Amino acid sequence: MAQRAVWLLRHEPGTPPGGTVTFSRRYPTVEKRAKVFNGASYVPIPEDGPFLKALLFEFRLLDDKDFMESRDSCSHINKTSIYRLPVGGQELWPVVAFLRNGMIYASVPLVEQTLSPPPPLISISGISQGLELLYGIQDFLSSGQKNDTELNTRLSQLPDLLLQACPFGTLLDANLQNSLDNINFTSVTQLPKQPAWKAGIYKGKPQVSISITEKIKSMQYDKQDVADMWQVVGTVICKCDLEGIMPNVTISLSLPTNGSPLQDILVHPCVTSLDSAMLTASSIDAMDDSAFSGPYKFPFTPPLESFNLCYYTSQVPVPPILGFYQMREEEVQLKLTVNLKLHESVKNNFEFCEAHIPFYNRGPITHLEYKVSFGQLDVFREKSLLVWTIGQKFPKSMEISFAGTVTFGTRSRDKQPFDHICIGTTAYVKLHFRILDYTLTGCYVDQHSVQVFGSGKPKINARRKLLSSDYYIWNSKAPAPVTYGSLLLT
Repeated sequence: MAQRAVWLLRHEPGTPPGGTVTFSRRYPTVEKRAKVFNGASYVPIPEDGPFLKALLFEFRLLDDKDFMESRDSCSHINKTSIYRLPVGGQELWPVVAFLRNGMIYASVPLVEQTLSPPPPLISISGISQGLELLYGIQDFLSSGQKNDTELNTRLSQLPDLLLQACPFGTLLDANLQNSLDNINFTSVTQLPKQPAWKAGIYKGKPQVSISITEKIKSMQYDKQDVADMWQVVGTVICKCDLEGIMPNVTISLSLPTNGSPLQDILVHPCVTSLDSAMLTASSIDAMDDSAFSGPYKFPFTPPLESFNLCYYTSQVPVPPILGFYQMREEEVQLKLTVNLKLHESVKNNFEFCEAHIPFYNRGPITHLEYKVSFGQLDVFREKSLLVWTIGQKFPKSMEISFAGTVTFGTRSRDKQPFDHICIGTTAYVKLHFRILDYTLTGCYVDQHSVQVFGSGKPKINARRKLLSSDYYIWNSKAPAPVTYGSLLLT
């Protein structure tokens, strides 16, 4: 639910263009999303001049008296405030617009799907949000207005008000008087109106649930000329069951003394403000002792449903599990060696931990001789796969090993797995694990630091976990794909 652009257009009969653009605001980030969602049916937002002319034409406010089939025929009777505007040889749709006291209020909502064929209006949630925003602007401009001077004063305040009321094109509060109060203009207090994006009001016991999920990605090679790569990607998910139209919540993410700073922070549109140091922390820049290490505060007005409060990345000093993998081909057999070591700083208490050793572009496994120092090995012969189940804990030494010899039968193209990269001895071990009540960065939510400004004292639930994601250990005796940052080079 977002707006691509918003306009205020003044109808001025007798002037050559027929009117002027009093105010316009475009949202480039929403426009990029529109390109992705609409695909081949995407129509860009026109310049102010062509848009003004097209809308005045649609409202029959131009001086031309000619009959236009596309506008004036009986089949074109418009019973809504939604229009289709011909602009630059294309048709811009949907355009939300209405005329009040010589002023046209207009917006173009984001449609999160293709426009061909046009989806039903009821399925486009941005239309109701656009109407709510435009009516809110109309109420703000008309309230207390006695002359043109007061109107111009309120028009000059609109850019600052929309920064708070509709950041990045997403409506937070259609009552612009509230935003006026927040930025210290002289105002008259009014009761808050329920925002368009909030479908209802929660009734029940207040509670706030916060979940931090970190995923660790890693590419390990055990080669002098290729650097190992790893990175943490975190997601903070919130569910706020709070009474009231617009409850305010502040959640703080904290790090221990030796925690890894959070970078590349992206937040949900409902977040109202951020420390500038949080926004400038980037994984592109080299880490130093001056990096911002929290606390990371997120003040917001929550929606009713569960939502992703923020995303972040972090460059931890070492991966949680260091691996070594060698695979050599000898006649008709493969000789394998795998060593895994859990870093001493990592919590040795897994929900599960497995190492998958796949064999691509080969036949089924016909013979296997092996030895594992810890855990158990399962053989999936037809899938050409070995699964080493490590369990819930590493041994006290924190190191485990596997060695074996594998023989394969005749390959069947229909049954055995195929891969374009893993050809010959190019192969990998992929780790799958999960650790509850733990994050690699050390990031956590202090329940006592959660602030809720509303009725009742809510119950605070906080949990965290670490998951493996694309955690590869490549055969050090063969070529392998090389990563640099987030790029995958073959």
